[in-house]
Amino acid sequence: MTTAPRPDILRAPLIVEFPFTRSLGPVQSAFLTGLRNKVTLGVRTPTGKVLVPPVEYDPDTADELRDLVEVGTTGTVTTWAWNHAPRRGHPLGTPFAWVLVKLDGADTALLHALDVPGPDAVHTGQRVRIRWAAEREGAITDIACFEPDDSTTEPAQATPHQGEFGAMVTGIVTPARLDYEYSPGGAQTRYINALADRRTVGERCPSCHKVYVPPRGACPTCGVATTEQVEVGPAGTVTTYCIVNIKAKNLDIEVPYVYAHIALDGADLALHGRIAGIPYDQVRMGLRVEPVWTEGGRYPDHYRPTGEPDADYDTYKELI
Repeated sequence: MTTAPRPDILRAPLIVEFPFTRSLGPVQSAFLTGLRNKVTLGVRTPTGKVLVPPVEYDPDTADELRDLVEVGTTGTVTTWAWNHAPRRGHPLGTPFAWVLVKLDGADTALLHALDVPGPDAVHTGQRVRIRWAAEREGAITDIACFEPDDSTTEPAQATPHQGEFGAMVTGIVTPARLDYEYSPGGAQTRYINALADRRTVGERCPSCHKVYVPPRGACPTCGVATTEQVEVGPAGTVTTYCIVNIKAKNLDIEVPYVYAHIALDGADLALHGRIAGIPYDQVRMGLRVEPVWTEGGRYPDHYRPTGEPDADYDTYKELI
């Protein structure tokens, strides 16, 4: 049974995306360069098993593997699942089957897409062949997909291969993306809504009586639910800080600048915020600060010194 989302709880789409760059060892380098050249390579283990895709270490013994072999471009479907709704980045834009294919000469299966008109056109044991991409660059996408193979040619055997090609692929960049709907939950919804009114609200633990900002809905020490709201601040004390010297992409803040943990008055947990209105090399532990709001802002843009004397270390040492 599914429960309808509560309308009073905030929700928003969230995309986490970054390019993942990695170098390739000799085995993966040969495998991807081979795909660029329409050659499928595997690696043979000391027991004679041929692994495709190849790996650099034996999954059973952890021994280093370097014995490359060429396998066929045709194979057999070992299992499959129908994908009725392709998503962004999938091999095909129309419904297709995800298949595990054991290429001729291999002992393990390769995961890829099979281009067939419907689930009735795919079955375990089906013979398929590689459809190569028109433009190949040394990536798994050089295999555009698999397609049914009705030929009666004899299945290929694994044959030794040196794994040497011109202009070897030595590294790859893989775009990683996580696209989902995020909800901060009830406690942080109340916290965010209060910030929109230029108030900072935490929640008090009914057991240890500590006030947590931002609230999480439960006390991290006692493990009990927190429901009593407590307004804290607006001023607070810098407990620790760091100087940022590297400019972040899409962040219009000149370096160097300071990010600090700030214990707001009345809170028992420090939150973080940017410190401005003072030279970066004059920020210090114990500095008293207050929030600065921009026009229409839903949260403080930064914190600036209040002009008060620095707080005594004993008043915030437990919050460092």
